[in-house]
Amino acid sequence: MQRVIGAVLILTATAGAGYMYGRDLKEYLRKMIYLRYVFGLIRGEISYTSAPLPEIFFSIGEKIREPYGLWLKMTARELEDREESGFTRAWNRCADRYLRGLGLKYEHMILIKEPGTFLGSLQKDTLDHTLQLYLNRMDLEIEKLRDGLAAKVRVGSCLGVMSGIFLIVILL
Repeated sequence: MQRVIGAVLILTATAGAGYMYGRDLKEYLRKMIYLRYVFGLIRGEISYTSAPLPEIFFSIGEKIREPYGLWLKMTARELEDREESGFTRAWNRCADRYLRGLGLKYEHMILIKEPGTFLGSLQKDTLDHTLQLYLNRMDLEIEKLRDGLAAKVRVGSCLGVMSGIFLIVILL
């Protein structure tokens, strides 16, 4: 009886680990989609209001959820304080500090930091076009994540169950 209970517990634990892996992948995709939404808001505010960047960031930061809102508000505060020598440094530093908790991959953090190189220096019409190109690039990254998601979730679930069965066979 103890062996059966142990086998069920092992199988449940490993299947749960596979499920958690799939859930984490879906959550990562949701984070990237929300970041794309935030950059879409930034593009819209820049093109329609022509307000200074700190005002735009603070306004959007009030509307969106944390930690994204905190990131934009603190970036706005640093830009207003002018402690940094340039926009790019302030953007990168705030992205590192306030988006670290999202657990983004290195290449996606680089993608998030990329607008820091052009947001503070271009004219309105060029900036709008450049932001559209950036949003298209983010869409491609999201599509890459979405394409592999179903297969990875399925593989994670199967590996969880199969590893549980393997452990049960080894231990019995």
